[in-house]
Amino acid sequence: MGKEIWKPGNMLYPLPVVMVSLAEREAKYNIITVAWAGTVCTNPPMVSISVRPERFSHRILRDTGEFVINLTTKELAYAADYCGVKSGRDVDKFTALGLTPLKADKVSAPLIGESPVNIECGVRQVLSLGSHDMFLAEVLGVHADEKYMDHRHKFHLEKAEPIVYSHGGYFACGEQVGTFGFSVRKKS
Repeated sequence: MGKEIWKPGNMLYPLPVVMVSLAEREAKYNIITVAWAGTVCTNPPMVSISVRPERFSHRILRDTGEFVINLTTKELAYAADYCGVKSGRDVDKFTALGLTPLKADKVSAPLIGESPVNIECGVRQVLSLGSHDMFLAEVLGVHADEKYMDHRHKFHLEKAEPIVYSHGGYFACGEQVGTFGFSVRKKS
């Protein structure tokens, strides 16, 4: 069994696919789909998103220094794809998709009401890295949809059917195959 050698490239798949909502000004909203997003730090809680400078949303991100990461689901797959291929220069994505903009607590950018988790973010640093600029941001607030909470107030994101992105495709997450620390837990 051999392995092919490929040219250097980003092969870290699957990736979270998130819809990032922005406010250019009051009630002038946009959404950009990003698969280049990730966790950066626990304390303070920080995340990153990477966006090409030529994208319409890039200027809004730079000018406002804030955004909301909205997790996506199987039900939001069409909207996630649409927001990744249509430009906010040409279309109001909230209206076109029938999505609900909700007021955030800490930033001017709206939450997407249909998303199970919304993460309010304030940009701390922008790194120009080549094809993309990375926006390092502090998490300012998190909103979780109560319909995914159980009677013990534990959040069950899996019930929302989150999706990931891999090599041009969107995939629903599958079954749980373990929990943190299960490999070293003593057998009873």
